[in-house]
Amino acid sequence: MAGQGLLPGYLIVGSDELKSSRAVERMRARLGKSGMVEFNLDERDMTKDPQVDDIVASLNTFPMGAEFRLVILTNCDKLPKAMSEPLVEYFANPSPTTVCLVVATALTKNTRLYKAIKKLGDKAIIDCAPKKTWEMPPQVVKMAAAHGKAMGLPAAEALVARSGENTRMLDNELKKLASMVTGSEITLADIERHVMRTAEVKPWEFLNAVAARDLVRSLELLKLQPAKSEVRLWSLLVTRLRELIIAKSLDTRGQGSQLATTLGVQGWQVKNHLSWARRWRMDELLEALSQAIEVELALKGSRDSELALRMWVISMTSR
Repeated sequence: MAGQGLLPGYLIVGSDELKSSRAVERMRARLGKSGMVEFNLDERDMTKDPQVDDIVASLNTFPMGAEFRLVILTNCDKLPKAMSEPLVEYFANPSPTTVCLVVATALTKNTRLYKAIKKLGDKAIIDCAPKKTWEMPPQVVKMAAAHGKAMGLPAAEALVARSGENTRMLDNELKKLASMVTGSEITLADIERHVMRTAEVKPWEFLNAVAARDLVRSLELLKLQPAKSEVRLWSLLVTRLRELIIAKSLDTRGQGSQLATTLGVQGWQVKNHLSWARRWRMDELLEALSQAIEVELALKGSRDSELALRMWVISMTSR
């Protein structure tokens, strides 16, 4: 086999750039221990129409002074049959002294190439699918720890909101922050001070600020929302207020643990909803919901919707 514990081929598939690049770098590092990388590494960008016969020949070349030879094939998402079929045939009887990394952003499971690599072993498919939106902040907390810094969820949420969900960009920002922040923790204030907003503002940030009764933050985010999006924001606010009413009710009865099942939210989101709900009295939430519904119905298509939304936010978050 190509190196102790290694399979002759792996499919690194998914749009999480950081996870994908790290999977490739781990294999490079393993080859690098031999000190013979330049003789045993072959990288091919499959979008540049390389000669597939040359690739197969490279895959069948014996390593020089190393336990294995490494061939990396990038951009393998939509290979023409003339290029994919020779690879499928190769993986049916691969060289025992070569490791081939097939890298793709997306490759469906019913393709012959996917199936051919999967047959090589249970660990042949390296899933680099991106995290879901609600999974990103906890992931950022772990990424910060890899840079030697603690980070709370509010700071992680702010970083995702400002930088977007591309893990490579997030990691670059964390690397810069880790070098700039002298303390042991990257705080929300550090994010606001050092990270420029490059990602489009999402309505969830505004909803969170309103739920937290943060007047300044709510108005700041409201200004950044796309033009003529007020009606949608009203609808989302109504939904959020209903969620807070449910959270308040369950929390009052000592049943906050049931919130995840009731609302279909995850662990850290439950903590947020309960924390936000505790900043409101039940009568305030009911009043806010009633007013929001009335204004949503009255102002659909109205030119006054932006002003009405702003005044509602001020009245509800400044109490």
